[in-house]
Amino acid sequence: MRGNILNLLLTGMAAILAALPASSPAAQLPNLIIILADDLGYGDLGCYGHPSIRTPNLDRMAAEGMRFTDFYVGACVCTPSRAALLTGRLPIRSGMSGDLQHRVQSRKSPGGLPPEEITIAHALKEKGYATFCVGKWHLGHYRQNLPLCHGFDAFYGLRWSNDMEPARGIPKGASSSLNPNPEWWSCTLMRNNQPLEQPTDLSTLTRRYTEKAVRFIQQNREKPFFLYFAHTYPHIPLFASKAFQKTSPRGLYGDVVEELDWSVGRVLETLRQQKLDQQTFVFFTSDNGPWLIKELVGGCAGHLQGGKGSTWEGGMREPAIAWWPGRIKAGTVNRELACSMDLFNTCLALAGVPLPADRIIDGVDMTPMLLGQGPSQRNHVIYYNGDEVYALRKGAYKAHFTTYSGYGEDTPERHDPPLLFHLPNDPGERFNVAADHPEIIADLRQELEKHRAGLVPGKRQY
Repeated sequence: MRGNILNLLLTGMAAILAALPASSPAAQLPNLIIILADDLGYGDLGCYGHPSIRTPNLDRMAAEGMRFTDFYVGACVCTPSRAALLTGRLPIRSGMSGDLQHRVQSRKSPGGLPPEEITIAHALKEKGYATFCVGKWHLGHYRQNLPLCHGFDAFYGLRWSNDMEPARGIPKGASSSLNPNPEWWSCTLMRNNQPLEQPTDLSTLTRRYTEKAVRFIQQNREKPFFLYFAHTYPHIPLFASKAFQKTSPRGLYGDVVEELDWSVGRVLETLRQQKLDQQTFVFFTSDNGPWLIKELVGGCAGHLQGGKGSTWEGGMREPAIAWWPGRIKAGTVNRELACSMDLFNTCLALAGVPLPADRIIDGVDMTPMLLGQGPSQRNHVIYYNGDEVYALRKGAYKAHFTTYSGYGEDTPERHDPPLLFHLPNDPGERFNVAADHPEIIADLRQELEKHRAGLVPGKRQY
């Protein structure tokens, strides 16, 4: 009798324990997803005010999460911006900053992201995260610089921008065409360290990237994962799949952005279907501002001045949305300073991984701000153009020591005293108030000198 009662009690306890959520450290770690657009402008999404590009999935993501008004990236062009995001460090520290002659890595670049740099993916391996890089890399094309040497278990995508492998006989100005021919490019699609196909049908990239990302989520639902989903578009040349061609009121550019929005929707819906939505932190942003000189195949910075390649606000202030149902309060509009480098600190903090102690990390942990537990820990933003500081923002004020349109015929213009703008009052940077605030300029100069005093540039990788 006693044996039967004991067996019944043990059976009942086992059933109760089986019904409880798993409590192992791995089961409690959040999944982490960063979705990065390429050359998307501050004004290119519906939730940021675009009147004709339809982005219902990103609009819903913002309504269910946190939309940032003052989110910056680490550089105004592709390569250094991506290096900053993945390492939490200003790209000049890793030698990935470039200069005005070599702004991004090309097929002739001898180096890439140095092996001693610690990426988000590399750091997360300490906690057993599955890691996947899908999309555009652009941090070096030699084997030792590719994603598998920087903490990623797998890579599926392009080594650089989609305009960097033109076919022979390509027409002049082909990348800016509103009717691009796929045969004008001979892009190589990579799987891990090996070429998978060449030429690649560029109209299929967004769909194929999305299929790979969805499959990765499904296959790793039982363990923590990090997905770095770096879209090729809307960098030119622009291509959309058949389902999205000639469907947007905004034309070809709108077709491409609306397909990107569809992709984000597929990722979020997969998380809901797999019941991972409340266990996954998702962040969406762009690597730099819109390529304005490309006219109708370039994007829009909204009310901000400038675009890609410049340190005006339109070049480095980006759309950004954080999503984590049950953890991030829905419908929040965050007006505090934040930066793409902060994603390094934030991802490591969420995974319980200590920051590297042997190097300077320029990011800060956004977790208190995201979860409504405290203000932003960032009080300034440094605007690099290549290996030189062009501007600095601290609080409400931004000083321009040098200005440059980004692309075109002009040359950099030095300013002494610097131009000064009060960004909350004047986000379009139209009214120079330097004469009224010499004390603010002095403070910003002091902040810049403090930064320079501790700076050790890395070996140039371009």
